[in-house]
Amino acid sequence: MIHQEEIHLETAGHGDMHDLTEEVARIVRESGIEAGTAHVFNIGSTGVIGTIEFEPGLRRDLPEILSRLIPPSREYGHEQTWHDGNGHSHLQASILGPDLTVPVRNGALVLGTWQQIFHLDCDVKPRRRRILVTVSGE
Repeated sequence: MIHQEEIHLETAGHGDMHDLTEEVARIVRESGIEAGTAHVFNIGSTGVIGTIEFEPGLRRDLPEILSRLIPPSREYGHEQTWHDGNGHSHLQASILGPDLTVPVRNGALVLGTWQQIFHLDCDVKPRRRRILVTVSGE
């Protein structure tokens, strides 16, 4: 069986993180699937889905380290083509990736105590984000 739903987010732009754990857990519960997987996918090229201990320090640290590794610059090829200020946003999001798959057991997500599902916006301006959750299994 397969069940799909979308989560919609309004973000504040670069570095804005949202905890999706409860919403994804709700979708899994309501799907009726007892064993399988939940796939969480950001629709768009400058958003990230992952797991982290969703606490203030790490919520600050992750965007900061990404900006040190791939800082804003007019030298990126994307900037030279589009001049839209978000070449680094695409590169940052590509490193972490747009999706995550979490096991489902006994109708619930299998996550560690300090492991939450997050969305990180890497773009330079606020966005309306669509996250597709696909639960599959029996």
